[in-house]
Amino acid sequence: MSQPKEEKMDIDNESASATGSTSSSTSAAMPPTASCSKAAASPPTTSTVSDMDTGSECSKKMSSKMQPDGGRNVMASSATIPSVTCSLHPLVIMNIADHYTRNRAQKSSRPVVLGALIGKQKGRNIEVMNSFELKYDIVNDAVIIAKDYYQVKEEQYKQVFSDLDFLGWYTTDSIPSEKHINIHKQICEINECPLMLLLDPLNRNMNLPISLYESVIDIVQGEAMMLFVPLVYTLATEEAERIGVDHVARMSNNETDANSTVAEHLLAQYNAIKMLNSRVKIILAYITAVENDHLKPNQEILRMAYSLSRRLPIVQNPSFKEEFYTQSNDVGLITYLGALTKVANDMNQLVNKFNVLYDRQAMGRRLRGIFF
Repeated sequence: MSQPKEEKMDIDNESASATGSTSSSTSAAMPPTASCSKAAASPPTTSTVSDMDTGSECSKKMSSKMQPDGGRNVMASSATIPSVTCSLHPLVIMNIADHYTRNRAQKSSRPVVLGALIGKQKGRNIEVMNSFELKYDIVNDAVIIAKDYYQVKEEQYKQVFSDLDFLGWYTTDSIPSEKHINIHKQICEINECPLMLLLDPLNRNMNLPISLYESVIDIVQGEAMMLFVPLVYTLATEEAERIGVDHVARMSNNETDANSTVAEHLLAQYNAIKMLNSRVKIILAYITAVENDHLKPNQEILRMAYSLSRRLPIVQNPSFKEEFYTQSNDVGLITYLGALTKVANDMNQLVNKFNVLYDRQAMGRRLRGIFF
């Protein structure tokens, strides 16, 4: 009776080994996703445990190549070392924030803004100093940069800032994605190694929601792909830029009465000029009174007035009046241009509001015409 049991055990062992070999061969022939599903459905034998480990490794590799939104991962490995060092000026941040705010006010949904970065590059040191907007068209859910508009803007900036070059582009988003790769390839036609700046307007952290990237070509699964490498940047400001940023930051907040550095400086100059005007009027009134014999002449005061007038030889130069009037005309022209720009802006806002109201009324009439 014991011999049939031993034979039965041998048969069971042989069937088990055959099943294990069949499962291992099947797992080797099927893709990693099939092995992962098989490991979840089969009992935990020795062969299925190895399949589960292989499936977990495959899932990690697949997840590392995917983004949270389901797209392809466009970030290079953390071992990739950046090739340049960047410094960013606050003027660029203000331009991007203003660009996004204006488009957000005009559109109800979250807009997509694109722009160009300009600055200086010396070797591996890049300094992003300014930016301007770019126009684009959307064709089949793909963003197409308007190259003609960029060329016109570049010529205009070259006339004013001849030492600044095109360095890259900016947009508003949280993380890089496949759509940024498509736009970056278009920018590469202008600059071989452009930078990409991302500003996240919905970020609520205390740090600046800005990230800089450069592009590299890497081999991924036997194919050459363009990937982004994050860059470390520093903020670089000049004295005039700090004063301008401080003025905009303080004057834009209407809740407080704090004056900016520019306002305080202009107020001090205004008070000094006002005091000088009052002192000059006193001197002129004294000299006029002495000439009309209303006061006795004081030689010490007259000598001081004469020496004071001789300290300004430029005022007595005949060419001073021509240059002074030319500069006065330029200042007046700029003032008039500013006033015209403000009036045009107010008129534009009025026309937009009128168009919105007229469209609503026209829509109401059409609806009433349909139902009645």
